[in-house]
Amino acid sequence: MGIQINRVAVLGAGVMGQGIAAHLANAGIPSYLFDIAPNELSGAEEKKGLTLEDRAVKNRFADAGMKTMLKSKPALLYRKAFAKLVTPCNYTDDVDKLGECDMIIEVVLERLDVKQKVFAMVDEKRKPGCIVTSNTSGLSVADMAAGRSEDFRKNFMVTHFFNPVRYLRLLEMVPGEETDLEIYNAVAEWGETVLGKGIVHGKDTPNFVANRIGVFGIMSVFHWMKEFGINVSQADKVFGPAMGRPKSAIFRTADMVGNDTLAHVIETVYDGCPDDPWRERFVVPDFMKNMIAAGNLGSKTGAGFYKKTKIDGKKAILALNLDSGEYEAQPKPRMDSIGAAFDQDDVAGKVKTMTWYKDDGGQLAWKVSAESCLYAAHLLGEIADDIVNIDRGMRWGFAFDGGPFESWDAMGVAKSVERMKEEGMEIPAVVETMLAKSEGSWYAKRNGVQHYWCVVKEDYLPVPIAERLIFLPSIKERETLVKKNMGASIYDMGDGVALLEFHTKMNSIDADIAEMITELTTMVNNGDFVGAVVGNEATNFSVGANIGMVMMAAMMRQWDQLGEAVSGLQNANMGMKYCKGPIVAAPRGMVLGGGLEVMMHGTKVRACGETYLGLVEVGVGVIPAGGGCKELMLRRYNSIPYGVNVDLFPFMQDVFMSIGTAKVATSAEEGRELGYLRDTDAVTINPDAVLADAKDDVLGLVKMGYKPPLPATCKVPGSNGMGALNIGIHTMKEGHYISEHDQLIGKKLAHILCGGDVPTGTELTEQQLLDLEREAFISLCGEQKTIARIQHMLEKGKPLRN
Repeated sequence: MGIQINRVAVLGAGVMGQGIAAHLANAGIPSYLFDIAPNELSGAEEKKGLTLEDRAVKNRFADAGMKTMLKSKPALLYRKAFAKLVTPCNYTDDVDKLGECDMIIEVVLERLDVKQKVFAMVDEKRKPGCIVTSNTSGLSVADMAAGRSEDFRKNFMVTHFFNPVRYLRLLEMVPGEETDLEIYNAVAEWGETVLGKGIVHGKDTPNFVANRIGVFGIMSVFHWMKEFGINVSQADKVFGPAMGRPKSAIFRTADMVGNDTLAHVIETVYDGCPDDPWRERFVVPDFMKNMIAAGNLGSKTGAGFYKKTKIDGKKAILALNLDSGEYEAQPKPRMDSIGAAFDQDDVAGKVKTMTWYKDDGGQLAWKVSAESCLYAAHLLGEIADDIVNIDRGMRWGFAFDGGPFESWDAMGVAKSVERMKEEGMEIPAVVETMLAKSEGSWYAKRNGVQHYWCVVKEDYLPVPIAERLIFLPSIKERETLVKKNMGASIYDMGDGVALLEFHTKMNSIDADIAEMITELTTMVNNGDFVGAVVGNEATNFSVGANIGMVMMAAMMRQWDQLGEAVSGLQNANMGMKYCKGPIVAAPRGMVLGGGLEVMMHGTKVRACGETYLGLVEVGVGVIPAGGGCKELMLRRYNSIPYGVNVDLFPFMQDVFMSIGTAKVATSAEEGRELGYLRDTDAVTINPDAVLADAKDDVLGLVKMGYKPPLPATCKVPGSNGMGALNIGIHTMKEGHYISEHDQLIGKKLAHILCGGDVPTGTELTEQQLLDLEREAFISLCGEQKTIARIQHMLEKGKPLRN
């Protein structure tokens, strides 16, 4: 059963309500964002002569929520224009609008009496069959639905989003006893396919899945850190990237969530789980009570476990001393375990290294990880039916690279259980059974398919995934490799579609990748495949060209070799653009510099919603030379209808600013505004579905009788445009906004974008534009300041402005 959600009401315009409404807009779904009408005027409203009956007053809270949504950093909306899909409302004037909605999501105060009052109103105003959900983080589904109509209870469930809604994939879902499971499953499918969420199915227990496990882990850190002499900033280093977790780790995460909110979640478990054997861990520690009493709630109050300040005029971040309650300079954590963990290539290696290391950091990592694993095993069947939902909850809700059972496999289950017993820890029976009857791990591969240990059936079952999704490991394990070199591999995806995967360090573009792009297009042109996808499942599609190789060639003054490398990428990209079969680029994460140039030459782009695109070459002292300038010129200049005489300068200036200031789009949709994506390109919010959708795009284009485009040309601004740009560049240099080297780069870029020293309106071919790119790129590589910029980027990971 599929469902059609055409309009949603979001009840509550606070932080979570804003985030949910914004993400609905990202998915193209209009919503009403409701909040209460105030019962007294503000000072500003009184000065304006407004009354409580004025719409501006009644909408004060909803309008404030909209303003905060638009100003939020990181952005909640893919594009600010999407805010038009959100309409601020108040219950006094607009309550009847609830009857227009297909879904109503409640996001009000986390108090049962308040929610029951809201649901009574909703039950009266909603249309029959309207789905009603609560974003509660732990209140009982049964209690919230008590007293409501039969149709309400049938269509009621929990949909618990995690903040920030756009960036954290988790959507916990919990049905009530009377929820129609067909409707519930349809909402889950909608959440996954339309909103791009990772669905975790929980049970009607306090804090559901992710918060129950995640908060226990935080309490375990609180419990053990003092014994090992670990302070706040050190604990965050232990439980950050060294363990495959976000940099926010423990205490920065608490500050982002709000320490008052965290305390409430802790208390929810203590009050609601009297039989929990670890219940005494869920007691809010005195240092948190003192912080809350002092108003140090975290980021929203400017101070929590960390405090931003200035010391001797310089910005500084102090950390809380949990013993004294004072803020202090953060000591640099020097723990061998952290360094050893960073030497590992994958998260499993990091976790294993950290938890078995014998210094204080390793001891803390072990104790907390061991307890978290045991706690998760103890709760199997109570909060979720299987280990997959628990692990996914931690990965999608807390942005961990692995959940407790995945981490347990990394540590080694049998070996770690032996150590747990030696330290007096109690082992749940399900763990002993698993070790006795399984392969000794919670997860196992069978015939190339990932399986998990089911504690109910006491056997391995396939990890549940949507049937249409495509994952690279499963492609590789079917022995579908067609060809590979050091930089990339070509696989057979099935149905006549090939897949090109990059696998250089950070997927940087080099000669090997250019060679495999050419191999791919040759295979398609020869009829070996009907089309192809260019994509991968790495964190970033590609961070740009291999600038280390560029620097070495420039330092050795190997201009011919450098020119050949640039021509190789240009030719590979052009081969992709004019291939006989469709080549669909499927990016996600960072798509910068040369990576973006590859993407822009695809027949079509199928981008993940969270794709960050930019031509950032000026940061290392050069300009795009793989066709990036050329493609933006064609897209902007040729957007003018044929035969219409329009000044090209605004279009030229737009391209110049995008490249010259290294603008990076913070979403795929924002990339569309900058010209990196075309109107014909598509966006998939769910990252797991990008490859499958890209393959469908290829087959769809083939079915429609795809033909490659005709060779493109464009009219250029010529010498007049170049003169105008150079005046602006000179003015910026004289005003000390840019350096002398920036001025040189700007002039080189202007030369390309204007088509060189030719009359205005001259029509140039793509190859002529590519020649201009290549010439400018090589000439800039001969500048010592460019070499210095590249070297600084390689060593420091950030641009040098010299």
